[in-house]
Amino acid sequence: MPRLRSLSHMGFPWLFDKNRLLIWHNFIKKFEPHLRDAESLDSFYFDLLLFAAKRWDKQNPKRIVCEVYLQLLEYEGRLYPEENCFICETRIEEEIALMQGFKPAHPHCIYSPALPTKKILDFFKRKKSTFLEDDEVEHLFEIVMKGL
Repeated sequence: MPRLRSLSHMGFPWLFDKNRLLIWHNFIKKFEPHLRDAESLDSFYFDLLLFAAKRWDKQNPKRIVCEVYLQLLEYEGRLYPEENCFICETRIEEEIALMQGFKPAHPHCIYSPALPTKKILDFFKRKKSTFLEDDEVEHLFEIVMKGL
C-alpha cells in the first residue's frame, strides 16, 4: 500500500505492443472532439474505456473498438437499428452499407462496400462481433475511425 501513494499511471500489458498501442491512441483521439463541449461527463465513458483497455490484449483491438462504439451509440441514443435506408428510406434487403455513426443505407445510395444485412443487424442486436469476418470488422473499424 505505501507504494501506491504517488502512483500516477497503472499500465496494461499491451502498452509495449506498438500495433495495439497505435490503435488505442487513434481510438482515444476520436473522443476529444466528441466530448469537447460537454460540461460534465458521466462515468459511462470512463467505464467503457476501462472495459476496453482490460480486454485489449486478449482480443482483436479492432473488434473491441467496434463493439465499444455500438455501446456508445446506444447509450447516447444514436443507434439506428432499422432495416430502412437512411438516405432513401426504403427497406434494405440482402446487402447493407453503413455510414458514419453506423447508419444503414443501400450500397448504391452511398457508394460504399456492401455487407451482409443479417450479420450487421445481428451485430447491432448482440453488440458482439463474434460472427463477423475479419474483413467486415476492418470495414466497420474504418467507419468508426471517421469520427464518433
